[in-house]
Amino acid sequence: MLKILGYPDRLSVAPGEEIAFKVSLEEGARFDARIVRVIHGDANPAGPGLKFRHIPTAIDGSHAGKRQTIDAGAYMIVEPAPAIAAKPFTFFAMIWPTLPERDGQTLLAQWDPKTGRGFRITVDAGRLAVTLGDGKATARLDSGKAMLVRQWYSVAVAIDPATGGVTLDQIPIGNYAQTDDRGHAAATLAVRPAELGAPLFIAGCPQADGTVGGHFDGKIDGPMLCEGIRPAELHKTLREIDPVTPAPKIIARWDFSKQMETTTAVDVGPNALHGTLMQLPTRAMKGWNWTGEEHNWARLPDQYGAIHFHHDDLYDVGWETSVALTIPEDLKSGPYALHVSCGTSDEAATREAYIAFFVRPPRNGRRGKRPDVAFLAPTCSYLAYANHAEHITARGAELQMGRLLQFGHIDLYMYEHPELGGSLYDRHLDGSGVAYTSRLRPNLNGAPCYHSWLGGHGSALYQYNADTHIFDWLDHEGIDYDVITDEDLHADGLDLIRDYRVILTGTHPEYHSTFMWDAMKSWIDRGGRLMYLGANGWYWRIAFHQHLPGVFELRRAEDGIRTWEAEPGEYYHSVNGEYGGLWRRIGRAPNVIGGVGFIAQGFDLSSYYRRAPDADSPRAAFIFDGVPDEIIGDFGLIGGGAAGIELDCISTHLGSPPNMLRLASSENHTPMIMLVNEEFGVVPPNLGGDLNPRVKADLAFGETPSGGAIFATGSIAWCGSLSHNNYDNNVARITANVLKRFLDPEPFPTR
Repeated sequence: MLKILGYPDRLSVAPGEEIAFKVSLEEGARFDARIVRVIHGDANPAGPGLKFRHIPTAIDGSHAGKRQTIDAGAYMIVEPAPAIAAKPFTFFAMIWPTLPERDGQTLLAQWDPKTGRGFRITVDAGRLAVTLGDGKATARLDSGKAMLVRQWYSVAVAIDPATGGVTLDQIPIGNYAQTDDRGHAAATLAVRPAELGAPLFIAGCPQADGTVGGHFDGKIDGPMLCEGIRPAELHKTLREIDPVTPAPKIIARWDFSKQMETTTAVDVGPNALHGTLMQLPTRAMKGWNWTGEEHNWARLPDQYGAIHFHHDDLYDVGWETSVALTIPEDLKSGPYALHVSCGTSDEAATREAYIAFFVRPPRNGRRGKRPDVAFLAPTCSYLAYANHAEHITARGAELQMGRLLQFGHIDLYMYEHPELGGSLYDRHLDGSGVAYTSRLRPNLNGAPCYHSWLGGHGSALYQYNADTHIFDWLDHEGIDYDVITDEDLHADGLDLIRDYRVILTGTHPEYHSTFMWDAMKSWIDRGGRLMYLGANGWYWRIAFHQHLPGVFELRRAEDGIRTWEAEPGEYYHSVNGEYGGLWRRIGRAPNVIGGVGFIAQGFDLSSYYRRAPDADSPRAAFIFDGVPDEIIGDFGLIGGGAAGIELDCISTHLGSPPNMLRLASSENHTPMIMLVNEEFGVVPPNLGGDLNPRVKADLAFGETPSGGAIFATGSIAWCGSLSHNNYDNNVARITANVLKRFLDPEPFPTR
C-alpha cells in the first residue's frame, strides 16, 4: 500500500505563476515537502543512481495532510430540476448495456439517499427495474427478463406517483432465435414516491456519503421524459419525430448529438433542462440507428446520439490543495518535482513520492534571453501511459515480453485502485477502450523512481524515467536548456519554439495533436535543428478537449500497434471532429517530421548498431569526430544496448527525405523484436529480428532546405546508454558531437 500520493494542478508552470499540489495520505496527518530539480530518476544500480538537486523554497517543511478519496464514474446531472414525480410521467430511452450483470445501474434517478425518497430507474442483473421511496419504505419492480450484453433496447417506464402504479417495458431492437430478453411488468406498488426537488441524474445516483454511485455501464441514446402514462409503443413514434420539434407533453428530451465537443447534454424539449456530463463519458458514439452509411459524426449527427458511460470513467479526482507554490522569477526552466514523504512504515519506498512538473520559459513578452536549446517534454506520452495497468490484467503479457514480469508496489497499487483511471492502453471493465486521459489525477508511473515492467533486462526505464537519462546527460555536459511540454506546444504553437536553434525530443514522443504537428513541421521548415532522441514518435493523432483543461482524446482507428480498437464508425474524435488513429493513415507518417519512422517493437533485449557506409560521408564527419568504432552502443541501461524497445528506420516511400544518411543500423535482434503490423499486409513468417532484416534501428542524419538539420537515433533505448562508463562512450560522444554542431549558427549546406 502506498502511504502517500498526489498530483499537480498543471504539468507546466511559468515563473511568477502558482502551482498547486494535491496530496493524499494513507498514514498520519502530516507530510514533509520540498522542491527538487530532477537530474536522474532511474534507480538502476548499474547507472548513475538517483540525482535530485534541492531547491529551497517557502514550502520546505511539514504540512497538514489527510486521506482524499476518488469518486470515479461518469454520469449526467440536471441541476436545478423540477420535481418529476409531482405527477404521472413516462421515461423513454434507447440503451446498450455492456455490463448488464451488475446491480443498481442507474438510468434515471431523482433520489435523496439520506431519506430514501424519490425514484430510481435502474438495470439490476440485466433487468429493467424501478425503485420508489417515500422516506419510510421502498418498493421495487423489475421486468423479469435479463437483457443481453451489447444489444440495443427500447426501455419505457411509466410511473403514477399518486397510486404507485408502475409499468416497465424492455423491447429488444434485434431479434434472435432461442433468446428471451423482452420484458414487461406492471404493478401497483405499496409505496408512493415522494415529490422531491432535487437534481436529476442519468447514469448515476447520489449516495449518502455525498458521492455519486450506481453508475450505468453502456450507451444511452435519446433519453426523454413525457408527462402522463404513455404506452411503450409510443417510443417508436417519438423517436421518429424531428428532434428540434418537441412533441406535446414533453418534459425533457436530451439530444446527445448536440454540442458534441462540450460537456453539455442539450435538452431540445420546451423546458431547456440541459444536463452537465461529469467525469468524461465517451461521446460521438454511434447510436441505435447507425446504418454504416456515414462514419463521420459531424456529417450525420442524428446517428451519433449515444453516449457511452462507464463506472470507471475519470476526469478530475477533485482533491483539495495541500500545498501551493508561486514559482520564483529566477527559477530556471527545467524538470522538477515536489518530493513528499510521510509516516513511519518499514518500506521507505511506500512513504515517499515525487510529483513531477516542469518549469517552462516565461510567458508572452517576458522571455528575455533564452538558451538556444529546448527539450520538448512528451507529456502527452506520459499521460497516454498514465497508470498503465493493462500488463497485469492482459492475458499473454509475459509471452509478449518473452520473460516473467516483475511488478513493483506501484504496479500493484494501480491494479488494486482502478479508480485512479486507466491509461489509453487499458480497457474499461466493460471491455471498451479508454479513449480519454487527464492530468488531474495521480500519475503513478509518470514520475521519478518508477520501476517499469517494460524496461527489459537490467532496466527500470520507460517514458518519464527514460527521459531523465537526457536530463542527466545535459547536466553532465553543462548544457543550459529550456523545457517546454506537449501541452505548451499545442497551446502556443510555433511562437513558442520559433527562437530555439535546437529542440531535443524525449525518448518516446508518440502522441501529437494537429497543432503540435503543424508547429514542429513549421519550425523544421524554417531552419530548426531537431534531435529526435527516441523512436515511435509522431505516431498517434490526438485531440485536446476544448473545454476541459488537461484532457486529450485518442481513437485507435484502423491500424497500428493497439491494445484495443475503436468500434467501426467511431474513428472521429468527439472533441474536435478530426479523424483519429495513426498520423500515417492521413498521409503524415512519422518520417515526414523525424526523418525515420516506426518499424519494430519488442521488450526483451536491446542490441547494438553497426556503422554503415554513409558514416564515412564528409557530411557526417562532425558526427563521428573521435568515434572510429564500427560497433556502437553495445551497452546500456535499457535491455543492455542502445537499440531496443521500439525502433525507427529510414523509409523514403513514407516521407523520409531522400538526402537522409543512414549512419548506422542495429542488428542481431531477438525473435521477440518484431515487425509492426502496419508494415505488412499478409502476415509474414519471419516477424522477428532474428529472421527479418527489416527489423532494425537506423541512426540517421539529413540537412533541410532552409539550413537546418535532423538527427534521429531510431531507438527508445539510445539515451539509456549515455551514462555508460561515466559518460565516456561512443553513444554519448556522437550525441554530444551532434548537439555541438547543431548549436553552431552556421547554416547547414543545402547543395
